[in-house]
Amino acid sequence: MIKYTLFKQVKVRYSDRGKGHVLVLLHGFLEDLEMWDDFSKELSKFFRVICIDLPGFGETPAIGFVLTMELGANCVKAVLDKEKLKRYVIVGHSMGGYVALAFSDLFRDNVKGLGLFHSTALDDSPEKKESRDKSISLVKKNPGKYIEIFFAGLFAPLNVPRFRSEINVFQKRAKGLTKQAIVNTLEGMKDRKRMDWVLEMAEFPVLFIIGKYDAAIPYEPVLNQVQLVKDPTVLFLENAGHMGFLEERELTLSAVKKFTRRAFVGSPMISAIVPI
Repeated sequence: MIKYTLFKQVKVRYSDRGKGHVLVLLHGFLEDLEMWDDFSKELSKFFRVICIDLPGFGETPAIGFVLTMELGANCVKAVLDKEKLKRYVIVGHSMGGYVALAFSDLFRDNVKGLGLFHSTALDDSPEKKESRDKSISLVKKNPGKYIEIFFAGLFAPLNVPRFRSEINVFQKRAKGLTKQAIVNTLEGMKDRKRMDWVLEMAEFPVLFIIGKYDAAIPYEPVLNQVQLVKDPTVLFLENAGHMGFLEERELTLSAVKKFTRRAFVGSPMISAIVPI
């Protein structure tokens, strides 16, 4: 079911499926809640699944001039408060993971589990900041060209031909975004804070989904972050880049389901779903 609520005088779109323990799924950069349609349909058989269009994406308009991760987190909280929800597992893909980390910092008492789905708690390196600036310049000149380049680079090279139709769909949907929303988000990601201390302080379990061929979030630094967490679960994808929910659908869907169940029922810790 599609619903709406107001946040900072902007109408926020979200979906709400299923019953029971609450799982929140946050999309990544240039995506929207519909990226989770397949996962939401399956996972709502076991949980209540909330998916949200973050500011500037899908049907939620941009807010201000920079989408900070804290702004995104407060938008998510507004949706969950509207539904009178108090405890939930929150899983974010890429940029959605940055927002989930900010949420876990601001509202840690509400978090039963945190999932970093091809995401990281580190801030941008100087080289990455420079790359963001180049992206901002290209978006201002030719957003369509930027979007075409962006999505093809998210898949493991061998997977690009197999997922060409899905890449085309992502590109088409992203071309409906405003230039300002894309720039706002690039600025927000570039200036986001380092959040690895959130992992160190976490009293809830943390799921890491990591792609061996992820060019956007290289796996080595993420593996180092696993060591910071008291109760980590790791899924290392041998055949995926940054889009494991498509490239390794069954593995990632199962991992999110098992992790969410464990976060709520408190079953014994699993150090790794797939050995590293």
